Amino acid sequence: MANHKSALKRIKQTEKRTDRNKHVRSTLRTFIKRVREAVASKDQAAAKEALALAIPVIDGAATKGVIHSSNASRNVSRLTKLVNTLGQ
Repeated sequence: MANHKSALKRIKQTEKRTDRNKHVRSTLRTFIKRVREAVASKDQAAAKEALALAIPVIDGAATKGVIHSSNASRNVSRLTKLVNTLGQ
């Protein structure tokens, strides 16, 4: 266990940050899953709507540093490509 006040404070800060990041990451995964489910059900309108909702969540996670910006770009790109396959 920590012996210094500063170490105790760092532990508290880390726990807060971890909880916040867990929430953001969980929300991110949920939105991505919604897009994939809409594509799996072959519902183009629902897929486009889910994608439009997912992109800001993905970008927000990257802005907050929960995921890397390249990871966010890759996710947006792959999901967009996936939704566009329904239009053909």
